[in-house]
Amino acid sequence: MDTLTVRAAAENLEAVLGFIGGKLTDTDLAAAQRNCINIIAEEIFVNATCYAYPGGGGEVSVGLEIGADMVTLEFRDGGTPYNPLDNADPDTSLSAAEREIGGLGIFMVKNLADSVSYRYENNENILTVEKNTGKVT
Repeated sequence: MDTLTVRAAAENLEAVLGFIGGKLTDTDLAAAQRNCINIIAEEIFVNATCYAYPGGGGEVSVGLEIGADMVTLEFRDGGTPYNPLDNADPDTSLSAAEREIGGLGIFMVKNLADSVSYRYENNENILTVEKNTGKVT
C-alpha cells in the first residue's frame, strides 16, 4: 500500500487528492469512479482534520492500494478514538432544517463505497474504505 502522511490541516487536502490522483493516473478507471474515490477521500480527510485532534496538531496518513478490481483507501490518525460508523444514518426524508447537523459525510461515504470498516489499533483510528471498480489496471 502506498502511503502519504500529512499534517492534519485542511490546506493539505490538495496534497491528499493529488497523491490519490497521481496513483490512479496509470489506470483505466472511469471518470465517475475516480470522482467517487475523490469524494470519499475528501470527506474522510476533512473529518479527520476537524475532529481527530481537538487541540490541533497531529498527522493523518492516507494509504492507497489498487487491485485488479478494487481500490482500497486507508486513513490513519493518532487522534481521539472515534468510530464514525457507530452513528446512526441521518434521516434524509427530513428537510435540511429538520435534520440534526452532521453525519451526512460518512453517510455519503458509506453509500459510495462497497465496504467501510473501522478499528482502533496501536493508538490509531483506522478507517478502511473499499471501492469495487471492475478491472482498473
